Amino acid sequence: MEEDFISSVQTLLRQRLCGKCHNQLRFRENEIKQLHDLVHRTATVGESNSLLVIGPRGSGKSTLLEGVLDDLTNEKDVTGNILVVRLNGLLQTDDKIALAEITRQLQLEAESEGKAFGSFAENLQFLLEALRSGSDRKSRSLVFVLDEFDLFAHHRNQTLLYNLFDVAQSAQAPICVIGLTVRMDVLELLEKRVKSRFSHRFIHLLPTYEFKEYLEIAQDVLTLPQDFASKKLVGDWNKSAQEFMQDSSVIDVLQQIFYLDKSIQHLYQLLMIPVCKLNAEHTKLLASDLYASFKILHKDDKAAMLQGVSILELTLVLAMKHLNEVYDGEPFNFEMVFSVYKKFTQRAALQSFQKAVVIKAFEHLCSLEIVRAAESSTSRTQREFRALRLMADSSQIMEAVKRYPACPNELKHWSTTPMLTL
Repeated sequence: MEEDFISSVQTLLRQRLCGKCHNQLRFRENEIKQLHDLVHRTATVGESNSLLVIGPRGSGKSTLLEGVLDDLTNEKDVTGNILVVRLNGLLQTDDKIALAEITRQLQLEAESEGKAFGSFAENLQFLLEALRSGSDRKSRSLVFVLDEFDLFAHHRNQTLLYNLFDVAQSAQAPICVIGLTVRMDVLELLEKRVKSRFSHRFIHLLPTYEFKEYLEIAQDVLTLPQDFASKKLVGDWNKSAQEFMQDSSVIDVLQQIFYLDKSIQHLYQLLMIPVCKLNAEHTKLLASDLYASFKILHKDDKAAMLQGVSILELTLVLAMKHLNEVYDGEPFNFEMVFSVYKKFTQRAALQSFQKAVVIKAFEHLCSLEIVRAAESSTSRTQREFRALRLMADSSQIMEAVKRYPACPNELKHWSTTPMLTL
């Protein structure tokens, strides 16, 4: 394939994966129509509304909203008829900051400069009147987008929410208030007076699609449109992308991701590394690149931490692993661990440290929370006899031993040998 073509493909796919130009939400037709109709009525007939879009992170709340707003701006009866004000609960942490941001986005700083307002409602009403007074803005409707909506509920007296919902309910001006949140219980955060002015419209975005549909979404984002380049180049790329998606190892990785996190955002993050590796010599998406991306995104923190402990500490972890296997996960204490450690070092002819040194190493493992006190443990018990539990499972320990730099062969052998056979 041509070098320029591969570069163009990479640019397009990266834009899609970053959400720049591929805003289509598959299997969300009903939600798209509901939101589109709501904002369209505000823009065309001046109907005021309020609505909450609720869903977990990565479920497509912002993508849904931005896609609808983009579509509306291309419609003749809406173009130039709406103003969008975007607020974020992480940035606008109180109502004063939020009001200043509303003023800035509406470009009304000059009109409000030097004026004193007795209340938030009076200030907001002035801004709405200022918008009405301009001949070029007379018929424009306002769309307020409140991202991290639940954080606005923590503002003092919920003044911002109350006034926005009050304007929407009383039809003082054509506005549409749209909140985006991950909180399913967000309605319970609202004061009674705020709740009574909310329209109680909701859109719930939950990952209800099956794995087959999940694969279709991945295939769709990797497929080029027919007019992207010459028919042959597009056909060759789409064929290679289809073969990539049909690879059994690719399906296995995507299945693991699907059962961990169904969000499309997570899927796009996974596909980003294979796409970024495309170049003149690397013209196809490879299953090995996807697997490498999976390992990077799903690196086991506990196993990675164990790779950084000392040889003595790793030996103690292996001793605890064997105790877990022998006693079927029952709590143990330091004296039991030290006994297994001494037995191993004697048989393996390895350097054996004094008990005081071993206790220090053991305490370091406790500080890393690799070892924690069992529920039955009490602070009055002597520290060597306190009931403890190992917080790393066998697979994490084996992974750490496998990847530990310059790990002694004796430890590698011991990690796979049952303690009773030593």
